[in-house]
Amino acid sequence: MCLVLSLALKINFMKFIGFLLSFGLCVLSAFGQKTNTKIAVPDSTKTIQIVEVACGECQLGLTGSSCDLAVRIDGKAYFVDGTKIDDHGDAHAKQGFCNTVRKAAVQGNIVDDRFVATYFKLEPVKKKKLKN
Repeated sequence: MCLVLSLALKINFMKFIGFLLSFGLCVLSAFGQKTNTKIAVPDSTKTIQIVEVACGECQLGLTGSSCDLAVRIDGKAYFVDGTKIDDHGDAHAKQGFCNTVRKAAVQGNIVDDRFVATYFKLEPVKKKKLKN
């Protein structure tokens, strides 16, 4: 009887420890993500441009070694500094930057043939209207 009770207590204790670990990981993942406040608020003294944005290698024809965020301004593509491709969701998802060209509201400057973003806000995907 004592052996059964001892085993039951150990199992419940292990479940409790498992719950605590799971809960802790959830809290860390929810609150542990960094938000890039540097690019979250536009500068009211500068104009906001609506540009095409996607993976430079997969969608915009740039040469590189991995999937990197890029913008197309006036027909020319530039890699982006100040924010990264993974800061805006899964790049390989259906609407991700490696699979589609999206629109974004941006502020920044072109420096050394790269776009240095000071503001970056991805525009929502427009849903297609069904024809009747």
